[in-house]
Amino acid sequence: MQKVFVFLLIICATSCDYFNAKKISSEDIYNEEQKTFNWNAVDTYPTFSTCDTFETKTEKKTCFENTLSQHITSRLQNETIIVSQDIEDTLVLEFQISELGEIAIKNIDLKETTETEIPNIKNMISESLNTLPQIFPAIKRNQPVKTEFRLPIVIAVN
Repeated sequence: MQKVFVFLLIICATSCDYFNAKKISSEDIYNEEQKTFNWNAVDTYPTFSTCDTFETKTEKKTCFENTLSQHITSRLQNETIIVSQDIEDTLVLEFQISELGEIAIKNIDLKETTETEIPNIKNMISESLNTLPQIFPAIKRNQPVKTEFRLPIVIAVN
């Protein structure tokens, strides 16, 4: 009986470490989550109210880009543009949508001949963006976030 008692005493004395719960700090949890977090993707893309009928993320993104492109194209078509040579160019509009849904142009990449023939093309595009309907910002983890886009726009003037 004495041997059993000594044996149980030894087991109890050495097994205390097995009952201690390992504490994980909130910083460790945060750091681990940051490693697996994809910062380059959003839960919901920026959108216009006309795109609310679409269900999937890609459909809403396509709707946003198409609505934006059509708006800029229709505004440019309403402008009187006189050129000395035919212009066919695909300019690339780089812009940012803020957390508040405000649009800001970062860069407009176009051919030198297009800029020479239509010197106020950048102003025309800026003015067309000022007349856009309300933009709802992108959402990441239930928070509005800033997003950047590149949108090709075809310019053809004869």
